[in-house]
Amino acid sequence: MPEHITPVLDSTAISHFIDQGFVRIDGAFDPDIAAEGRAILWRKVGLSPDDPAGWTQPVIRLGMQMEAPFVAAANTPRLHAAYDALVGEGRWLAPRAMGSFPLRFPAESDPGDDGWHVDMSFGTDNPDFLQWRINVMSRDRALLMLFLFSDVGERDAPTRIRAGSHKAIARQLLPYGEAGMTLGELAADGFAATAECPELLATGAAGTVYLCHPFVVHAAQPHRGAVPRFMAQPPLLPTGPFDPALPPSPVQIAIRQACGLDFG
Repeated sequence: MPEHITPVLDSTAISHFIDQGFVRIDGAFDPDIAAEGRAILWRKVGLSPDDPAGWTQPVIRLGMQMEAPFVAAANTPRLHAAYDALVGEGRWLAPRAMGSFPLRFPAESDPGDDGWHVDMSFGTDNPDFLQWRINVMSRDRALLMLFLFSDVGERDAPTRIRAGSHKAIARQLLPYGEAGMTLGELAADGFAATAECPELLATGAAGTVYLCHPFVVHAAQPHRGAVPRFMAQPPLLPTGPFDPALPPSPVQIAIRQACGLDFG
């Protein structure tokens, strides 16, 4: 890490990540970059922030975006330092795009996509998303990330996070080894093992980023506020498969501790 960059995550924050499954970084990217990104997204959906009459759908989804503001948001020095701290130096790929974007609009109707889930990381070429897979080594995903491109309050459809849920998921995945489990298998009981986890909301000002353990159980919710919520949920990709010869990162330490594995 360059000497002029102050580490954004101290030992307390890293311990919180290991135990709770996420850290919140305020001011992770510039609010002006967030505003530039919102302007691009408004144009792409053909709507206006000044014309609420056009906001007729509770959610509009956009895929990966490659414009400069999105790449810049994901690659600030503060975030690179945080990626190093949680995943390990040299073990992650600098994002060259960002997505997906679930844009949520004030609505009384149910968005229809607010169930609890874990983001799958491989087998995603299968057209049936319930067959997408995840394994205990978190193949093909180093972190789940939530980038707030608008101010998000408690009524603005913030992502719901089950704190500490990553530990239950790690234990559930352990017996399945490299093959892992499908989303359909994991969700068969409604993620009952995490039902008692405290529920937190991913709120914050534009420019806030939540860096989450790949196994964290989370969910959307209806928008009951007044201003549309613009958020991206990209993965941080690893440079390669899990390497047991390397010192364990906080992501891996959380898995090992949850599963009662030693660190030898």
